[in-house]
Amino acid sequence: MEDKENTKSSEVAGNDHTQSSGNQNQAKKNISIVFFINLAFSIVEFVFGFIFNSIAIMSDALHDLGDAISTGFAWFFQKYSEKERNNTYTFGYSRFSLLGALITAVVLLSGSVFIIYRSVPRLIDPQPVDVTGMIWLSLVAILLNGYATVLLRQGSSKNESVLSLHMLEDVLGWVGVLVVSIVMRYTDLYRLDPILSIVIALYIFYLTVPQFLNTMKILLNRVPEEADVKVIVETIEKITDVKAISDFHIWSIDGEENALVVTVLMESTDIKKRQKVKEIIRKLARENNVKEHVTIEIITDKEELDRKGLSQN
Repeated sequence: MEDKENTKSSEVAGNDHTQSSGNQNQAKKNISIVFFINLAFSIVEFVFGFIFNSIAIMSDALHDLGDAISTGFAWFFQKYSEKERNNTYTFGYSRFSLLGALITAVVLLSGSVFIIYRSVPRLIDPQPVDVTGMIWLSLVAILLNGYATVLLRQGSSKNESVLSLHMLEDVLGWVGVLVVSIVMRYTDLYRLDPILSIVIALYIFYLTVPQFLNTMKILLNRVPEEADVKVIVETIEKITDVKAISDFHIWSIDGEENALVVTVLMESTDIKKRQKVKEIIRKLARENNVKEHVTIEIITDKEELDRKGLSQN
């Protein structure tokens, strides 16, 4: 019976590992596609922005180039995070992917501030542009960035989640450019362009701040959102033969996989009872998205109990 349970556990772990590997490969592919889209289109924007004498397009070209740079960082860190664990990084390199997400969020927030900074002078001194060229370029941009947004939103990694905001910002920005271009084609309301740019920048800023804060929480080892420490601790304390627990810690490694450490006091030295307690805790850990990194220390010594400051039930 025990062998069957171990076999099932191995199969589950194997399936989880395969699924995780597949997700990482897809994330790398998605991020690489978005990287090349941003890099290529930013060059196109610089060229046509100069031809159309459009400061708005030139500014967006600079923003897209920033997107390409931050996406390149995210792509690099996504690949780097898959390196095998070693004596230097015993947890592996999965947390390195958070650096890409953090850099991307910072660039996105900085870009939003830059857009506002560049838009304010245009409210005071609006300038005409090649409207026809803007219309055609915005249509192409909406298609490309729309494709990239859908691609990234299908992913599950933190990098893909943050990068999708880049693409959403670009889509909304170019929809605004298209609408404003059409309006300017028939009117002289050139101030609509900077007004819309400021509104979109504030909206993206509003969306990005929670992503930035969430990434920082993970880096600071905050308890995962889906985990209720009080419930977990109380459940462990109610396990038969468990007298007390201490040194309980649960945190997220990369936003997808969690880790759990706990010390348990048992008076019984029976191996089967101790194994049963461990199995129950491992099951509880899996319910809280802790599949691999579970550390359970069982002690029976009264002096050890006092030294660790455990409180008995």
